[in-house]
Amino acid sequence: MTGNIGKRLHDYAENYVVFDLETTGLSPARDEIIEISGIKVRDGSVEEEFSTLVNPGIPIPWAASRVNGITDTMVKNAPYLAEALGAFLDFAGEAVLVGHNIHSFDLPFVYAGAAKKLDRQIVNNYVDTLYLAKSCLPQLKHYKLTDLSEYFGFETEGAHRALADCRMNQRCYEALLKIWKEKEKERSHMESSGQDACCPECGCILIKRKGRFGMFWGCSGFPACRYTKNCR
Repeated sequence: MTGNIGKRLHDYAENYVVFDLETTGLSPARDEIIEISGIKVRDGSVEEEFSTLVNPGIPIPWAASRVNGITDTMVKNAPYLAEALGAFLDFAGEAVLVGHNIHSFDLPFVYAGAAKKLDRQIVNNYVDTLYLAKSCLPQLKHYKLTDLSEYFGFETEGAHRALADCRMNQRCYEALLKIWKEKEKERSHMESSGQDACCPECGCILIKRKGRFGMFWGCSGFPACRYTKNCR
């Protein structure tokens, strides 16, 4: 994650930009971005959308097109990465970035592209809804964006195109907020009963999770922090 000087946040941001990428493969070092989309949210309401295809300068592998439906013909006249990514970063500004699995996937592509094409370092803090969902919904077996959308009863049509995924993720993030607020109530209850509500190792909020041997308190900073304690 070279170039990352933003922090992964563990709570809700009222003003944020949800974003998603489509790429030619899984490696930021070898593969290229072919679509960037974002949704700007202010005070809980969608304010503006951004979306562009990106000409990767290389043929798009069939395996990638099979997933996202983006072909060489579609990106032939699209802007190259320097222009497309620069426009997206201008759109996002200093807002908190929100996305699903962006810590491991999307942000490394953005960091690599910004460093290589724009000689720029990304400083935005971010929220990864994959981690948030695992904290809020420990009972689920799978945490793909479509799994979350189906859990909350949201439409999943158009999945694996960047703007459609942004719209799904924005709704999921707002739904997760309600659950997170309940977690905060648990935290307050812990504090009022004399229990530690914050992780003694990193300071993040402790949240209740379900494990193989029952419920336990775990750090919301997982996996960076793996502190746990038994429920009392």
